Amino acid sequence: MGSPTGFQQFERRDRGTLPAEERRTNFREFAIPLTDELVSQQGARCIDCGVPYCHSACPVDNIIPDWNDLVYRDDWREAVEVLHSTNNFPEFTGSVCPAPCEEACTLNLHDAPVTIKTIEYSIIEKAWQNRWIEPKIAGSTTDKRVAIVGSGPSGLAAAQQLARVGHQVEVFEKNAKIGGLLRYGIPDFKLAKSAIDRRLSQMQAEGVVFRVNSHVGVNVPVERLVKKYDAVILATGCERPRDLDVAGRDLDGVHFAMPFLTEQNRRIGNEPLDGHQEITAEGKRVVVIGGGDTGADCVGTSIRQGAVSVTQLEVLPRPPDKPDTLLVWPDWPTKLRTSTSHEEGCERLWSVSTTSFE
Repeated sequence: MGSPTGFQQFERRDRGTLPAEERRTNFREFAIPLTDELVSQQGARCIDCGVPYCHSACPVDNIIPDWNDLVYRDDWREAVEVLHSTNNFPEFTGSVCPAPCEEACTLNLHDAPVTIKTIEYSIIEKAWQNRWIEPKIAGSTTDKRVAIVGSGPSGLAAAQQLARVGHQVEVFEKNAKIGGLLRYGIPDFKLAKSAIDRRLSQMQAEGVVFRVNSHVGVNVPVERLVKKYDAVILATGCERPRDLDVAGRDLDGVHFAMPFLTEQNRRIGNEPLDGHQEITAEGKRVVVIGGGDTGADCVGTSIRQGAVSVTQLEVLPRPPDKPDTLLVWPDWPTKLRTSTSHEEGCERLWSVSTTSFE
C-alpha cells in the first residue's frame, strides 16, 4: 500500500486552519485544504502493515488502505468509488469524525499517523468538484414502500440504500429542513450546510421523498405509517439530555446544549425560532459543563456570539498530553484533546463536579 518508503520520505501533514482571531468572528468553515500533491504524499505514507487496524477502528469499516493507495497513484475517481462502497456520506465523516482510524494507525506508534480523515475529505470534495457524484437510480422498482422516521445521518443512509434497490422511500422529519443532527446540532463552522443540500439533491433524483414538518406521533399518526407502508425504520436519534439533579437547576440562564446549538443553527439558516426563548451568550460570562465535543461546540458558539468569557468544566481529572501508546494502541486512548474552539479562547477546569447553581 502506498510507497514502500513513503512514511520515511514524507512527514505527516494535515489541513490547516484560519487564525483564531479571524475565525471566531463568523460561523463559516475555516479549514484550509491540502493541495492534491500533498494529499497524494500523505497517501504514500500508508504502509503495508499486515493487519490494517485503521480498518477495524473505523465505525463504518472504511477500506482505508485501498483508497490511500489509490490517491497515492492519482486514481481519485476509483478512490471515491471505494470510499462510497462503505460510506454513503464521506463529506460528513471527513468533517466531523474524531478519526479513531488515525489512533489505530500503525504509524501512530511513532506519533505520526497517516492523515486519514484529511485524505477522506479530499477524495469526496474532489469528486464533487469534478461532478463524478451522480444519482444512482435503480434499474427496476419493487412494490415495497418504506417510511423512515428521522432524517439524520442514519436515516438518510438507510433511505439512499433502499431507494437504490428500487423501494419507494419516504423520509419524515419533524423540523422544517432535512438533516437531523447534521443540520441542527453541528455548528456551521464545523459542517457547512451546503454539504447536506447537495447530497439531498442527489437523493431526490434517486427517488427519495422528503416530508418536512412531519412529526410522527404528533401531526402524523403512527397508525398511518403502519397501515400505508411495508416497513418503518425508526432513526430518530437520542434527543433526551442527561440532566443535573442539583439545587438551582431551574434558575434562568441554565440551558441544555442542544437547544442552544440548535437555535444558533436556525438563525444562520434563516428559520423562525417559533416563539422559543432566545438563548444567546452575547455579553455573558459563560460556563460550559462537560468537556466533550458537544461542550467544545458550545464553547465555539459562545465565543462567536460575543461572550465576555467562556469557562469549561470537566468532572474527570486532566488527561495526559500524550498517552502510553505502546500500552493502549490500537485502542482509543485517553489523552488531552484540544479543539479549535478551545484555541479561540477558553479556560478549562478539571476535576470539577457541579453541586449547585447559584
